[in-house]
Parts: sequence; C-alpha cells; structure tokens
Amino acid sequence: MDVKLIKKSISKDQLEKIAENNYRNMVKGVVDIKQKIIALGGELHADAEEALLRNNSNQKDLWGFNIYTDKPKEKRLEYTSFINIRPSQDNRSLEIQDENLRNKIHKIIDSLIE
Repeated sequence: MDVKLIKKSISKDQLEKIAENNYRNMVKGVVDIKQKIIALGGELHADAEEALLRNNSNQKDLWGFNIYTDKPKEKRLEYTSFINIRPSQDNRSLEIQDENLRNKIHKIIDSLIE
C-alpha cells in the first residue's frame, strides 16, 4: 500500500483511486497542521506519518485520521488513530479531543481534497 504526499488539491476521483489500493472505501491519513499537507495511504497511520517525517515534518504537528469515500463530505472524516495518543499534548485518546484542532484539520483536508 503506497503512501501519497498531497501538497496540492486532488479530486474525489483521485481519492477514490487511492482508497481502492488500500481499504476500498477508506483511506488512512496523517495531516501536518504546520505545513498544511497530508499523507494518504499505507496499511497503518504510522506509514503515512513516516512519509511526512521524511518530508521534514515535526511529530508534534502530525495527527491521524480516516477518510471514507462513500460518505458525504461533511461526514467523511474520522479523527481516530494510535498516533493521536499524546498525553504531552493533552490528547489521551485515539480520537482527537480538541474541537479547535479537529476544525483546523478538517479545513486543511477540505482544501486538499475536493
């Protein structure tokens, strides 16, 4: 399962092709909230995280999510990943707890995926 770095906007069709190579209707992703880029694909969120770290991202800026291609745009994101468990950043859960952070992530993803 390949990981794609997304720095420019992609279409829903392109997202669906990435999903087909992964989990059919779902893609694991990681967002860099500072660089405003995402990595999509891989078997685990850690695969996308590793791709971003190789691209000079900082660990504290990376957050995992799942995107479902068969759901409406406003309901397609799920903010859960093992990489999100960060007691040092006040996130003690798989799910991103901070509503402001989720909104920021949502805006970045929407700006990069049609």
